[in-house]
Amino acid sequence: MTKAREGFRCVCILMYLMAGGGVSSAAVSASEVASFHPDDHPDTAALVAELSAEGLPQHWLHDVLARTSYRQEVLDAMDGAAERRLVWHEYRNIFLKEERIEQGADFMRLHLPTLERASQQFGVPAEIITAIIGVETYYGRFKGKHPVLDSLATLGFHHPTRGAFFRGELAAMLEIAFEQGVDPTELRGSYAGAMGYPQFIPTSYQAYAIDFDKDGIRDLWNNPVDAIGSVANYFAEHNWKAGEPIYQQAEGPKSPPDTIEFNQSSTPTLTLNDVMEVGITPQGQGAEAFMSDPERRVVPLYLHISDVEQDYRLGGFNFYVIMRYNHSHLYAMAVTELAQAIAEKAAVKDAGILKAINGDDMVSERDVQ
Repeated sequence: MTKAREGFRCVCILMYLMAGGGVSSAAVSASEVASFHPDDHPDTAALVAELSAEGLPQHWLHDVLARTSYRQEVLDAMDGAAERRLVWHEYRNIFLKEERIEQGADFMRLHLPTLERASQQFGVPAEIITAIIGVETYYGRFKGKHPVLDSLATLGFHHPTRGAFFRGELAAMLEIAFEQGVDPTELRGSYAGAMGYPQFIPTSYQAYAIDFDKDGIRDLWNNPVDAIGSVANYFAEHNWKAGEPIYQQAEGPKSPPDTIEFNQSSTPTLTLNDVMEVGITPQGQGAEAFMSDPERRVVPLYLHISDVEQDYRLGGFNFYVIMRYNHSHLYAMAVTELAQAIAEKAAVKDAGILKAINGDDMVSERDVQ
């Protein structure tokens, strides 16, 4: 089925203000959000017509959307993501806890043959695959409690700025559910509609999920083998460069140069030469190798490592690839440092595990702070 759904207009919610109160302007009246039933909701009816024209049964779509509910808490949660309100040392403390590191090493041991196969096939280190799943769902323990159907319908038809994006995700989720024979009203995930071990949004599920155990089903909800292969495939499809450093420690001026934009998630445009010209230079283990390519594209990073200390780092292309998974420099750094910590813990627990998977290379160029 086609994934192109351009040309429609998202009907956004009617905004209202209540004088003197603390009520969100995004709130809507009960009558406006009572139902996504296609008989009562023109936009839902239009989606049914669109998807039934592509081959999904109209009666199935009608029944599913009639059982879909509006969730104000989903809209509220969109404004409170940790990546938007925390600095690095606060964000780091969420994910670099000893229990998560320990369980990451255990996950690697448990799934050693699968991780070895994924790493060899796609060129992505086992500890990076493991860290992604560890950050996203604590290795599958917490896959989300929000009804995915409700979340995506709420965001698709009521988010004031990103409705078009989420409407497309809603359509993709309905396609996946029908094709795989699952009841979409039973699926749970994040408030933004991400699903399964790796928390793929539906369009990513369609594009990058693979049947890594060859049982005929791409199951990211319950199958860690498919999840491992799919995460590795995602990074390979986004041009992960095997063997390249993810980031390099650096030093720079006391105050960050005004001419450099730091902590950006967009495609890197600055070269190593560019940042060195303003006094930011690679330092520490791996610096000489990193400097061997002065034209390499870098992501300049300026991180708060405490309330009073800052740190310069230079992300490489693979750092940008991790940000394609979640468009946040904090996320990418957390994945990288968690991966390093897991690798080190696994090496302590079982000296042979990393050699079996990745050889002698480690994921980053420095020890975790």
